Amino acid sequence: MDHKRLILITGMTGSGKTTLADFFEIQGYRIVTMGDVIRGLAVERGLEPTPDNIGSLAKEIREEGGETAVAERCIEKLQEMPDDGFAVDGIRSIAEVDAFREAFDVTLVAVHASPETRFRRLRDRGRTDDPADWGAFKARDRRELGFSLGWAVALADHMVVNEGTVEDMERSFEALKERLDRA
Repeated sequence: MDHKRLILITGMTGSGKTTLADFFEIQGYRIVTMGDVIRGLAVERGLEPTPDNIGSLAKEIREEGGETAVAERCIEKLQEMPDDGFAVDGIRSIAEVDAFREAFDVTLVAVHASPETRFRRLRDRGRTDDPADWGAFKARDRRELGFSLGWAVALADHMVVNEGTVEDMERSFEALKERLDRA
């Protein structure tokens, strides 16, 4: 096992995973984003990064390479990096968590926000792969829960509830960081 310390961040789309990862980055952690693997594949294949294309690729890569296919690509990348403080944004399944645990010293952190809050954030974010309406949002939630995302959230070592402002999230991050430093 590598002795690199990894913070794995999981949660539903729009919960605040990337915001939490940004706070870790400010603290000197290097960030690896699992969704970038899928978006990178879309670029390689000349596909528009639409919700349907990104969702299909996420499903396809897992069907072809197993449920840890995205994690394995990230693990390879992490093993080549010299630092020992990393946060991985975008864990989608407990199998991915287990794959990272085989290679690194891992702490799993879940970010939670209500569906209404997450949908509003995604509308405001306006990324090309974000759902355009409530029906597309619910379909995305169902697809991600199909990857066993709920297990990863339920089995997290720490939970951060993110229903408020970025400043509220920063305070939650500081409390989380204190717990992690004590561990």
